[in-house]
Amino acid sequence: MVQALLRRCKVCGRYTLRKDKCPQCGGEVENPHPPKYSPDDRYYFYRFCMKVMSGLIQLPDNVRQKVIQRCTSTEGEQEGK
Repeated sequence: MVQALLRRCKVCGRYTLRKDKCPQCGGEVENPHPPKYSPDDRYYFYRFCMKVMSGLIQLPDNVRQKVIQRCTSTEGEQEGK
């Protein structure tokens, strides 16, 4: 798999080729490219559960509780498949 060369600073938003830190502000750099999309994504359910549990996705309390309950109850069942 080809690695991306371009990095983006999380602090100032500048692009660089360095992998360790930003040459301008010294901030942490990250890969600016989103992951490849696949309609057969097997891990979407787990990412969605983590986003709901961490609060990145805001849902009404009753819906949030149902989603969390389903996430925690199906973890063992999903691993067995």
